[in-house]
Amino acid sequence: MSYEFLVGLRYTRSKRRAQGGNRFISFISMVSMLGIALGVAALIVVLSVMNGFQRELRTRILGVASHVQVSGYDGELNNWQRVADEVSKHPRVLASAPFVQAQGMLSFDQSVRGSLIRGVLPDAEDKVADFAQHMKSGRLEDLPPGLGADLARALHVMPGDKVTLIAPQGLVTPAAILPRLKQFQVVGIFEVGMFEYDSSLALIHMQDAQTLYRMEDRVSGVRLKIDDLFAAPRVSHELAKYLDADAMASDWTRSHANFFRAVQIEKNVMFIILLLIVAVAAFNIVSTLVMAVQDKQADIAILRTLGASPGSIMAIFVIQGALIGFIGLGLGVAGGVSLALNIDVVVPAIERLLGIQFLSKDVYYISDLPSELQWGDVIAITAVSFVLTLVATLYPSWRASRLNPAEALRYE
Repeated sequence: MSYEFLVGLRYTRSKRRAQGGNRFISFISMVSMLGIALGVAALIVVLSVMNGFQRELRTRILGVASHVQVSGYDGELNNWQRVADEVSKHPRVLASAPFVQAQGMLSFDQSVRGSLIRGVLPDAEDKVADFAQHMKSGRLEDLPPGLGADLARALHVMPGDKVTLIAPQGLVTPAAILPRLKQFQVVGIFEVGMFEYDSSLALIHMQDAQTLYRMEDRVSGVRLKIDDLFAAPRVSHELAKYLDADAMASDWTRSHANFFRAVQIEKNVMFIILLLIVAVAAFNIVSTLVMAVQDKQADIAILRTLGASPGSIMAIFVIQGALIGFIGLGLGVAGGVSLALNIDVVVPAIERLLGIQFLSKDVYYISDLPSELQWGDVIAITAVSFVLTLVATLYPSWRASRLNPAEALRYE
């Protein structure tokens, strides 16, 4: 072991026996260490939560939406069976399902709510979406219809109740324009976990939707599931050669791009902001080492007279600062990883203790706090933080290496 490392290690660990000014240096070193630990832990936890939000948004949106959707330019698609057969020839398409989508109003007792009505074929829909996994009561196979949990609560509807669906397109008669009505029995309630869908979406059988909205054998489009959801933009572009001129393909990244773009931008901004915490803590090491150099002038002069080179003196204080940063990094990584892996336990405990809910379900798309630890983020945070720590040691160490032994020992 080199003597530079030994001396730097001794300067770092001998502060407990120090008095006066040295004790203050020890306090500043501890503050710098804890600051780095806090900043690194906060970075790891925040990025893990942002990763979890991305995953949850993607999972919940694609549990209701589709990877790729083929629809007509005028909102209606003729010969959907032929379109489904054609696009299914693409090697990455796993399943397809037709759907009818329109606006409507649901009425029960004295409650009326606007709703997005989606007509589906239960067997086919189960292959492209995850409604079956989110059924709180009833089964998808028993359509018609299923209601979102929040929509059912707003209407005070339970399975077995009969609701009236009012279509906006009316019947023109000599007396007046009469709305088209159809009564359905509720056989199931689903809860996806996203307020946007749970509060407005209702499922009915596709044949009932075609009859109610006078679409005959036409549909709104065909939903596709592919083998890799991240390949959806490329697949939707390639599907153009399988489609007629009156049909177009769009993917989930285009229809829900704002969600994921907002999360990614927020993740990048939070990384920069929280990295400033690490930078402030790392540059506290500058003041620590400047005071240490001032306090150790006699020691430095003696080492120089014994033959130590300026580079060796510089290495001693670089090692001292790096050790402070390394210990802080170790504490921060350990604390951040532990909290990120157990945030589903820690946050509910804090909510119960304080009697509050951080994410209200009717305000945010996701009502719980997800976390997905990615080791690539941990490695990047550790590397950037350690570089900042090393940079902070350079100036004080350079000042120590420039010390004149004769001047330092003149008054000793």
